[in-house]
Amino acid sequence: MEILILRDPRESSAKCSLTSLRGLPGVRFVEYEPTRRVDIGDRLLLHPEGEELSPSDRGRDLFLIDCAWRRVPSLLRSVDGVLHPRRLPVFASAYPRKSKLFADPAAGLASVEALYVAMLLLGCPRPELLQHYRWRAEFLAANRTLLEPLVPR
Repeated sequence: MEILILRDPRESSAKCSLTSLRGLPGVRFVEYEPTRRVDIGDRLLLHPEGEELSPSDRGRDLFLIDCAWRRVPSLLRSVDGVLHPRRLPVFASAYPRKSKLFADPAAGLASVEALYVAMLLLGCPRPELLQHYRWRAEFLAANRTLLEPLVPR
């Protein structure tokens, strides 16, 4: 199962929770360019307005857009393919979000947290996604009761 990430170059790499995933097998980054089309094929799009991710989604590749929420529509316009928007159940984020322009959302995960949870729910655990995540221990502790049933033994 491949994870494709469309990354907005306007976003700070230093603050990005996905930076450490570069070079991981099965994870591919594409930099957004307004004049370039990105063919994504047929993928699940992690998006808060989609249907909840379910076991019937297993076997499909993932697509994630890494940008500020207000830019999602712009980046989506550069995408060709079939998207199946899916949301995750509610988990607690450990990422310390602070916006000077908008109120921080009550729910929502850092991108790397969302990928980790999505892969568990899809039956393809990827613990290495959190290997270099600064708030890994806090995220796992805050969501222990929700994550334990998903982690294979």
